[in-house]
Amino acid sequence: MSVKEERALKLFSKGYNCAQAVFAVFCEEDGMDMNTAFKVSSGLGGGLRYGEVCGVVSGAILAIGLKCGFYIEEDLAQKAYCYEKTCEFMEKFKEANQSILCRDLLHLDIHCPDDHKTPEAQQARQTICPNLVATAVGLVENMELKQSL
Repeated sequence: MSVKEERALKLFSKGYNCAQAVFAVFCEEDGMDMNTAFKVSSGLGGGLRYGEVCGVVSGAILAIGLKCGFYIEEDLAQKAYCYEKTCEFMEKFKEANQSILCRDLLHLDIHCPDDHKTPEAQQARQTICPNLVATAVGLVENMELKQSL
């Protein structure tokens, strides 16, 4: 297990959501302080709190965007590159886990706030989610990402 995977799992075990744990371990090397990363990604855990796109996927895509995202007007090549890398990540994640949707990955319907508090959801957070956090971090680490200028 890589250092970043271990750091992400430690953050997750301390109560940060899955998106926060994934995004935060990449932020500082690309110019964002960890507190800002926590704030930016705080609403993404639990599939946007609605069981939709898994928070680890959202956090990883934020990390990819921070590394190689497009921000210079008319830099369409960088825009296309970031989209390509986003799709590459999503395909690899889906291949490894059969879905990118939180509800499918957890085998739970968690679209209501109280759904996140059920014993089944708490069990999934302890057993399924850590593997997803580590997988997402590992996939991003192993991607070749050209940093934008």
